[in-house]
Amino acid sequence: MYYEPGKTAHGLPHDPFKSCVVPRPIGWISTLSQDGVANLAPFSQFQNLTFDPPYVMFSANQNTEGKRKDSVVNAETTQEFVWNMATYELRDAVNQSAMEVAPEEDEFELAGLTKVAAKLVKPPRVAESPVQFECAYHMTLRLPGKGVMGSSDVVIGRVLAVHIADEALTDEGRLDIAKLRPIARLGYHDYTSVESIFEMVIPGTNEDIRRGMEGWSED
Repeated sequence: MYYEPGKTAHGLPHDPFKSCVVPRPIGWISTLSQDGVANLAPFSQFQNLTFDPPYVMFSANQNTEGKRKDSVVNAETTQEFVWNMATYELRDAVNQSAMEVAPEEDEFELAGLTKVAAKLVKPPRVAESPVQFECAYHMTLRLPGKGVMGSSDVVIGRVLAVHIADEALTDEGRLDIAKLRPIARLGYHDYTSVESIFEMVIPGTNEDIRRGMEGWSED
């Protein structure tokens, strides 16, 4: 099949675009409003951007009323946010926090989650999550779109601090991803989790490339 988005029909029951770019990590973002109300929301358009220094991004489409998401407004206003790893064990809480509710409603309470203080930023972390990044807001890239929800805000933040639970690490000091089972977004209403891992080492004699893949640094 062949179609041109926005120009020609794809002829399928649902737009296949989101189902082609998979899996997508979940950006489970916690923020604080200017009035101190905690907000927590999952974004399926999330990624790390670079590593020295580390930056991450999450992309938030407008809500069903054509307004910018609370996570975006809060991150821009307070200049801070926290990323929390979404895992299979926490999948129901992640789904609960995806509900569209009023800005004054606390999604931590809605999802039955525990707040724990960050060290360098004010937004709380999800205590039940095994990994969290404390982030300083860097910039927003506004992408214009069609319809009520089409426009999107790409929010970029610099990672200031990383929290990793002791039980999330193997005896060799690596993240035990198979144990943590991070969840990721697919298309439609589908998700997946990491259940199998395989290794591939880039061939050749360039050791720096291989070290970079492993997360090696001078520090």
